[in-house]
Amino acid sequence: MESVRTVIAHDKPGLSPANRSLERGIELLRAFRQGSELLGNGELAERTGLSKSTVSRLTQTLVGTGMLQLDTARRAYRLAPAVLSLGHAMRSGSQVLAIAAPLMRVLAEGQRINVGLAAPDRDEMVYLESIRYNRRVILRHVVSGQRIPMELTSLGRAYLAVAPEPRRKRLLAVFRDRRRTGWPALSRAIDEAHAAVQRDGFCAASWQPEVVALAAPLVLDDAAYALNVSVSTAEPMASVAAQLAPRLLQLVADIRSGHARRLPD
Repeated sequence: MESVRTVIAHDKPGLSPANRSLERGIELLRAFRQGSELLGNGELAERTGLSKSTVSRLTQTLVGTGMLQLDTARRAYRLAPAVLSLGHAMRSGSQVLAIAAPLMRVLAEGQRINVGLAAPDRDEMVYLESIRYNRRVILRHVVSGQRIPMELTSLGRAYLAVAPEPRRKRLLAVFRDRRRTGWPALSRAIDEAHAAVQRDGFCAASWQPEVVALAAPLVLDDAAYALNVSVSTAEPMASVAAQLAPRLLQLVADIRSGHARRLPD
């Protein structure tokens, strides 16, 4: 099976050596996830599929440019503060966040629900904003920058419903190879979500115990996002959908309207 990096990344043939090194350096940065703050050269090689010699060369460069810090006692690397500044620059410069965040907060506070905005990154969804007003206390805490599985979540399935067909097919192939034993049921759930988005404008999923989430795609210009609302509840999914779907769809419409007003004449 091809790696997710090969199948999903927008790799182009004939990259120059300098561009190839840049691409590989970015792959090293991508290897750092929540729960894996410190990674040595061996772990980085395993996660990226790069040789240890290549990883050793690139980590030295990334330390020199301020993207990684070396923990000499543990002989491992962590992301440097400069990476956080890039994330802050992205958030502060995002037009969709500037429009969506205030509207999301009004809905979350008014209904005492969770509201999230996410964007696709390869085979995952990344939260750009997450406003939490749980009706019931739960242990799960979602923050901006957190990644979630695309194939299991309402956010991911809402995105898949509007993804370009070639990309959707590549993603489905990755999911099929990753989840071989459960693929028939999962494939049906993804297809049902696709049909629901086409029919109703949203889909629903409950991939965490007693958490029901509804999500709708948000396509602005050439970028596709997904919005969700979720609650921790024992109520049936259909009951939650009847209550929250109109509010979710109105949020999508309000963000689109706000985005259209900001476009230059």
